[in-house]
Amino acid sequence: MPTSLAELAKILNAWVDERIDLSGVRELIRHKVVPVHRHTVWYYFGGMTLFLFIIQVLTGILLLLYYRPSAEEAFESVQFIVTEVEFGWLIRSIHSWSANLLVATMMIHLFSVYFTQAYRKPREITWLSGMSLFGIFLFFGFSGYLLPWNELAYFATKVGTDVAGQVPVVGHLMARVLRGGDDVTGATLSRFYGFHVAILPLATTAILGLHLFLVQKQGMSVPPEIERSGQPLRTMPFVPSFLLRDLVGWLSALAVLGALAAYFPWELGVKADPFAPAPAGIRPEWYFMYMFQTLKYIPAKIGPIDGEVVGVLGFGLGGLFLLLVPFLDRKTARGEKSPLFFWIGVGIVTYIVVLSVLGYVAPGGK
Repeated sequence: MPTSLAELAKILNAWVDERIDLSGVRELIRHKVVPVHRHTVWYYFGGMTLFLFIIQVLTGILLLLYYRPSAEEAFESVQFIVTEVEFGWLIRSIHSWSANLLVATMMIHLFSVYFTQAYRKPREITWLSGMSLFGIFLFFGFSGYLLPWNELAYFATKVGTDVAGQVPVVGHLMARVLRGGDDVTGATLSRFYGFHVAILPLATTAILGLHLFLVQKQGMSVPPEIERSGQPLRTMPFVPSFLLRDLVGWLSALAVLGALAAYFPWELGVKADPFAPAPAGIRPEWYFMYMFQTLKYIPAKIGPIDGEVVGVLGFGLGGLFLLLVPFLDRKTARGEKSPLFFWIGVGIVTYIVVLSVLGYVAPGGK
């Protein structure tokens, strides 16, 4: 019989190793290193995003135990969670706040990769998978927003699906697919529930697995200017040095999340009434605010074209530019400086920040 935990761990490890050869994993851990330079801090946001996604999965599973996805019962089931279920209000607040923090850390991660030009060869597929995950997480936020079936979520979804309907050629079809009909109804709620708990998690699992595999395969990217400097590059072992620092970041995120959930519980509002007028000052979540505000500034007509169509096409082209930037930025691919793409990135970030702030301080509509 083993006399200590160390002996027990050794016996268990030997038992598992006989059945599953873990030598490759141990070799990877032993040799995996992380570059150390002035931009190393940005590496931690990828792990923090993954941590918040795990929080989303765990709290989402707990909420599913009580949630009922129908127009007649959805609001009441969420109300039961926050008022009757022990710590239900806390779990729901953590789920909602972690969704917002996840999008924030994902945006920081995305633009840090963009500005350090980590999308260059041979990491084009890593960038494409990361951009796909970003789009999926935004759709997670959009679909989950409706599930409480409250007044604000109902009308925000109505506006959001109206915007999707402005896409040329396929817009009407897209709106019907999202709504499950011509208007936002209980069918829309059931459809968004299916997206949120089945289709999107399945897509996330596949693409996230590919993304993590590519990151492990290719290692951490080093910014081009540091590569060109010719100085020896310092590294630190992933285990335990980088992993322990990553854990500090996770614990910091957990502390912020716990404080937000405890001191600012996520409000439920009032139940949606499709026959009631839309509430004043309706607006989307903060990560869609710059789009919402832009559409309010665009004239109703630009020549023969509807202003909303122009806005939707503009956002589509902007997203396509970010998706294809590894193939458009030929200078970086050749190892040269690319100031044009740097300043384009600065312009995009500035635009998002300024329009989002305007959406809160100047919320007047057309």
